[in-house]
Amino acid sequence: MTLRHLRIFIAVFQAGSITKAAQSLHMTQPAVTRAIQELEAYYGICLFERIHRRLAVTQAGEAFYAYALHIADSFDRLETSMRNWDELGALRVGATMTIGHFVLPRVLLSFRQLHPRIRTKASISNGASLQQALLNNELDFAAMEGEVTDPLLHAERFAQDRLIPVLPPESALRNSSTALAALVDNPLLLRESGSAVRTALDRIFAAHGISAEPAMESISTQAILQAVHLGLGISFLPEQLAASSVKSGFVATCSVTDESFRRDNFLVWHKHKYLTRSATEMMNLFREAVAKSETRE
Repeated sequence: MTLRHLRIFIAVFQAGSITKAAQSLHMTQPAVTRAIQELEAYYGICLFERIHRRLAVTQAGEAFYAYALHIADSFDRLETSMRNWDELGALRVGATMTIGHFVLPRVLLSFRQLHPRIRTKASISNGASLQQALLNNELDFAAMEGEVTDPLLHAERFAQDRLIPVLPPESALRNSSTALAALVDNPLLLRESGSAVRTALDRIFAAHGISAEPAMESISTQAILQAVHLGLGISFLPEQLAASSVKSGFVATCSVTDESFRRDNFLVWHKHKYLTRSATEMMNLFREAVAKSETRE
């Protein structure tokens, strides 16, 4: 078994197809098939099954992928570290929407001033997409709002924020105090499933025994704010993202008597990930940025 076998297996796993993997690796299909067969024979396991002419990964294949991915990554890290990775490499960081809007730009600027030769690649996406990217070794770490559920991911709390109700400007409930159940009687305009906001709301609704069916879902906070402004329903959004719209009177808010809507924010990385010095330094910049923001408040 060689590193070449592992890379071929990873390509097949990610492509879900021998043909596509062979194309991406610039190999013949028989050569790819033979490499997979050699792996299976070496370990005495079945990695893939063909079901209705489609390639399906087995339970053993799922477990093997986690090891293979990080063995390959460790080798890549060894290679690049011998070539001054921390000065010439690239640091890949992800963030969910609120952190990406308010914290990430300040962190990137501070990091660039400290390490002008290190390239940074930043991605802002929803929580589900970032967790998958971490599992696929497409990110070195991510700063995320809300819970992290995958057991292969390590999550370290570094901040806290909260959601607030967002109401039409002329809502009868504006500036009042009300129970959560009274709010969700209104049409709900929510972020998409998989987003950190939606995951937190689904958990809160479940804790209160509330079944909520959104009238509208969107990946865009601005689209939701516009829809609320027009009176199409209400929403729940991060306080930082909605604060300026509330202050200007574009939308309104209220107090909820039976729910704080507070949630933790985490720095997240794969448990088997080797964190470079530059990754650790950027994580510290996230912590410092939040500490400075809390001091100003």
